[in-house]
Amino acid sequence: MLALLAGLYAAPLEAGFASPESLVRNVYAYYGAGSPDLSGGLPHDAATAQQFFERGLREAWSSQKKLPYDFLVQSPTWKLGTVSITILRRQFDKTYVAVAFDNNGRAITMNFILVNGDDGWLISDVESPHDSLRMFLAQFKN
Repeated sequence: MLALLAGLYAAPLEAGFASPESLVRNVYAYYGAGSPDLSGGLPHDAATAQQFFERGLREAWSSQKKLPYDFLVQSPTWKLGTVSITILRRQFDKTYVAVAFDNNGRAITMNFILVNGDDGWLISDVESPHDSLRMFLAQFKN
């Protein structure tokens, strides 16, 4: 019985991340030029949605198959420069994180709204200068 309980505490989280910075770093790790598993953008599957997004955004993320561009890099293609992560504001269970990077020579800025729950840090929404991830996914709902 003790071994079973010890195993429960050693199990990794199924959702969420330990810090806001860790969550954002893990999002953009999927936009590299390395292995095929980590260069195709953040996958639109249920497991990824569970790990990265809060409950209200999971279904919208995982149900999308054909989008005109990848919202998280603001383009259908990418070659990212250094990703800069800055905590803008901490407010109760939410943290606002500014992200800036260069994508194929174009400066991109995004604001992540992250929530801290029982599962760790998850994405509540992402804002570009012109749109939000929630509105984007609703607009192109399959």
